[in-house]
Amino acid sequence: MKIAVSGGGTGGHIYPALALMREIQKVNKHADFLYIGTQNGLESKLVPRENIPFKSIHITGFKRKLSFENIKTIFRFLKGVKDSKKFLKEFQPDIVIGTGGYVCGPVVYAAAKLRIPTIIHEQNSVPGLTNKFLSRYVNKIAICFEDAKEFFPPEKTVFTGNPRASEVIGNDGIKGRLSAGLSATKPIVLIFGGSRGARPINEAVVKALPELVGKPYQVLYVTGEVHYEDVKKEAELVGNPDNVVIKPFIHNMPEVLAGVDLVVSRAGATTLAEITSLGIPSILIPSPYVTNNHQEKNARSLSDHGAAKILLEKDLTSNTLVSQIDRIMLDQQVIAEMKRKAREMGVPDAASKLYKVMEQLMRVNQK
Repeated sequence: MKIAVSGGGTGGHIYPALALMREIQKVNKHADFLYIGTQNGLESKLVPRENIPFKSIHITGFKRKLSFENIKTIFRFLKGVKDSKKFLKEFQPDIVIGTGGYVCGPVVYAAAKLRIPTIIHEQNSVPGLTNKFLSRYVNKIAICFEDAKEFFPPEKTVFTGNPRASEVIGNDGIKGRLSAGLSATKPIVLIFGGSRGARPINEAVVKALPELVGKPYQVLYVTGEVHYEDVKKEAELVGNPDNVVIKPFIHNMPEVLAGVDLVVSRAGATTLAEITSLGIPSILIPSPYVTNNHQEKNARSLSDHGAAKILLEKDLTSNTLVSQIDRIMLDQQVIAEMKRKAREMGVPDAASKLYKVMEQLMRVNQK
């Protein structure tokens, strides 16, 4: 079995792809993969670390306003399609799956034109431009939020959940805690702003450091590599409490998450899949800078169910942040109920569900 995968830009598009490939390798040790991404995207670092063959094309996203840059993007798209066809003809995949990001556009479109079975995986409750465009050409569309159904042809659409959810199950939480330099017994709040970090969250946390001194919980605060040095300097100026550990990035996030009691983060779809599969309560700070405000809509799906609290970025201060954390961490009844509600929303077998969709599509194509 040969599978070509494309997804890029942020960890939210890349981690589900990696999780799916690992799941496939468990059940089919002879599966071969080719990953097509961009050379400047995060995928160019994460994918080769997994010893997966990687090819790159040059592509950029469309601007929402009329601009000359969009004309350049059209030519890049056409060149990307041409390059993708070359890679796909050389690799001869049985199926191609796109997990999001504008790099999927030319790759999955090229596969469809070559009559290779195709799937797109939409992680968010509101799809982006690329997946809306590709939905006309692909054979199947896998979704993670029921809300996304309305945007796609119903006969092509299937609910699978996010493959990353499967990967966080069964990890050793104690090992994760110790690997991050945390106590194995004291409750943990994990604060992070996505794979690249988030400046507004970083600013609020730095200002909150004096308020976190002496709390009966510990905080693992992940800044994002770009922001780490600046944050460390600011933390040293205000005083870094003993119960707060600051890291630039966490490579073993599934292990760390297994030992966490509360997550404070953006509302990216992959993060929500991870925390619901583990039944972790959350305080979600949706990014207001994303397409169609989809992160707030993602977050509402959890908060409406009682699994999360929403703190909008416009309301984010050091005081509101610590107050929200304390309301959950200092009330065992609240945290227990939120854990139960989060677990009800989890789809821990998402990777195997998506793989079954792929197998069915390949069988139909072989007939």
